[in-house]
Amino acid sequence: MDEECAFCGIVAGRLVSSPVYEDDLVVAFMDLYPVTPGHVLVVPRAHVAGLGDLDDALGARLWSAARRIGTALRGGAVRCEGVNLFLADGEAAGQEIFHVHLHVFPRFAGDPFSLHALWEEADREVLHGQAARLRALLPGS
Repeated sequence: MDEECAFCGIVAGRLVSSPVYEDDLVVAFMDLYPVTPGHVLVVPRAHVAGLGDLDDALGARLWSAARRIGTALRGGAVRCEGVNLFLADGEAAGQEIFHVHLHVFPRFAGDPFSLHALWEEADREVLHGQAARLRALLPGS
């Protein structure tokens, strides 16, 4: 636990939350600043700052809880025509609380969430080069 971390405070019960799910490895609760109504955060119980610090078992548990919550959102508890899963890793990616957290939020036509990017087709040779460099750096390679 990190005494300075808001999510550690929620996990420890020192800070108020609106719980949705918990098990031995993860906790899920309503986001205090929701993108859309029904926005849930799934966090590890242990303080894990970034994606690279997350082991496969814990990552799988985060994903499993998020998938189950997404299914529940689509079940009608809130307006939901689709679901986004979003994880920001690092300040440049928009991570504000440095405790890994997976956003699960309902989507519907006209909702306020948007992702702006310039989606242009890349050069295949550039992609091949990037893929080769990535393969060389994959853990276990």
